[in-house]
Amino acid sequence: MTQKNQYKLKVNGQNVEVTAEPRELLIYTLREQLNITGPHIGCETSHCGACTVTIEGKSVKSCTMFVAQAEGKEITTISTANIDDVNIAVAKAREAFDQGRWAKLHPAERKDVLIRLCKLMARNRRELAVMESLDSGKPIRDCELIDIPEAIHTIKWHAEATDKLYDQTAPVGDGAMSVIVREPIGVVGVVLPWNFPLLMLAWKIGPALSAGCSVIVKPAEQTSLTALRIAELAMEAGIPRGVLQVLPGDGPSVGEPLGRHMDVDMISFTGSTETGRRFLHYAADSNLKKVVLECGGKNPAVVFQDAEHLDLVAEEIVKGAFWNMGENCSANSRLIVHKDVKAELMDKITARVRDWKMGDPLDPANHLGALIDGEHQQKVAGYLSGEAIVGGTMEGPYLAPTIYEVDKTDAKAREEIFGPILSVIEVASEEEAIELANDTEYGLAASVFGTNIRKTIRAARAISAGTVTVNCYGEGNITTPFGGYKQSGFGGRDNGIHAHDQYMELKTIWIDLSDPNDADNIT
Repeated sequence: MTQKNQYKLKVNGQNVEVTAEPRELLIYTLREQLNITGPHIGCETSHCGACTVTIEGKSVKSCTMFVAQAEGKEITTISTANIDDVNIAVAKAREAFDQGRWAKLHPAERKDVLIRLCKLMARNRRELAVMESLDSGKPIRDCELIDIPEAIHTIKWHAEATDKLYDQTAPVGDGAMSVIVREPIGVVGVVLPWNFPLLMLAWKIGPALSAGCSVIVKPAEQTSLTALRIAELAMEAGIPRGVLQVLPGDGPSVGEPLGRHMDVDMISFTGSTETGRRFLHYAADSNLKKVVLECGGKNPAVVFQDAEHLDLVAEEIVKGAFWNMGENCSANSRLIVHKDVKAELMDKITARVRDWKMGDPLDPANHLGALIDGEHQQKVAGYLSGEAIVGGTMEGPYLAPTIYEVDKTDAKAREEIFGPILSVIEVASEEEAIELANDTEYGLAASVFGTNIRKTIRAARAISAGTVTVNCYGEGNITTPFGGYKQSGFGGRDNGIHAHDQYMELKTIWIDLSDPNDADNIT
């Protein structure tokens, strides 16, 4: 038996003493001996970032360091909040809202503060990009070139809209006057996914803060770093205390208490359909709070017989299926392709796939990083069956782009995998393609490729999905609403002016203008 030794550590400001074997990994000491569950056991190969802690001010993967190496050092971890923390946060958010520290500011003042936040984010963009990559395993190139710039742009866009959203009047005749006003809904709980931690944060807090709400953010337990940093920058920008709070933790510890809290007015959730259902139950069992869900997808890319420029089509298909390791609710994970163009298109797709380099997320040369953590890796690996056209094997936290030709009933063609796996299904007609595209419980996004514009537009209208792109892959942009049909979610939309509607209540003020003397003339 290996001898155990005593080690002295300073963890989250507290001096502690532990007993461990010299080669025991620090992650196990933190979780099992000290019950610190913020750092997660992920891939155990140092690539996914789930185990990241700060030691002497530097980010360290705790699954690659022995506890003996950490002796005498100051360790900082992300703590897990609990129901007491939730209650305190909600009380502070309610206090800030009722006192009007933010909600009753002039819209132009809220706008100015949010723009200052954007400037601070831009100033710290490199730090935020590295945090995002370390935390999630996302390629640093995507963090720097897409996620951080888009997050800044999102908040800035909603900030600029703050003093440009008008109230309304209704045509009620000469005897009355109506004013329809928009008022902030109150205290909002925001529950985020781990696949786009900072960008999804921006999608939520941009319109919520613009509207004047107080916001409590629960980041995914795997990816809390950037949310915590944004909270610091928000304070620096001038957002009042209690208006924006971040509570790291898991679903039972933070998500459920937020969903059940009687003083939370709304939950905006992005994540799996299964978890989204729970928030409906939480709302029903508590105060019937408003719930907005953006959930999963099994999104089709439909390629018609007349599709041209197949090189470009292949590029869009590859991007739609494999960008962000396929960990994307709007990923085009089903390719529904007409038999007449299938062979040529598949040749071009497989050629494009070879250009997508995979490896260390912090290497800017790589297009694909690590899957989020060990649990998710096992889930995705469960779909690696049968003969793959390309890929099909997993090495640690890495799965190369994988393509299968499948029957429409295959689980790979029906279930949301959330990994870099593309299912190819052959069809013989436009009608069959549309029928198959709609043969799913989801309805988040879709793409249509073809030359005949009438046919593609008819198809876009016929497919039951919240966003349908024509001859390209995407989600629109900040100006267009994003959300789903069917089990992909409901209750509101992210992005665009429509996103503000989630965080507003409509109030009708009716003013009687009739002359009381006219009553004397009634016969």
